[in-house]
Order: sequence, then C-alpha cells, then structure tokens
Amino acid sequence: MIMTKFATFAAALGLTATSALAGGYVAPVVEVEPVIVEERPASTNAGLVVPALLLLGVIAAVASDDDDNDSTTD
Repeated sequence: MIMTKFATFAAALGLTATSALAGGYVAPVVEVEPVIVEERPASTNAGLVVPALLLLGVIAAVASDDDDNDSTTD
C-alpha cells in the first residue's frame, strides 16, 4: 500500500515536472529601435557673406579714388 502511494506520487510529480520544463529556457528578446539622427546641411551664411563682400568692394573703390581736386594747371 505504501508502495502504490509512492508510485502514484512519483508519477504525478514526474508528469508535472516534464510539462513545466517541456520547452526549456528561452531568453527574452528585446527589440531595440535604431536611433535616427537627422543631419542638417552645413550653413555657410551665404546670404550675409556676398553683400558684405560687395560692400567692402564699394568702400575700397571709393577709398582708392585718385580724383584729387588740388591739381594745378600751368
């Protein structure tokens, strides 16, 4: 009688243990989304550089004007 109780207990324990470990351990898969970095085109401030260069050219032309009014006529 003790042997049948032991056999029944062993069979019940064996059936529950195999169903609990049937699939084995599977590590969880963590999905990581890639980080998207938006790069802006390099700004050259061409909207300010060109007018500044033109203004410097006009200033240089006015400063180098050789038209002097103190010329003497003989």
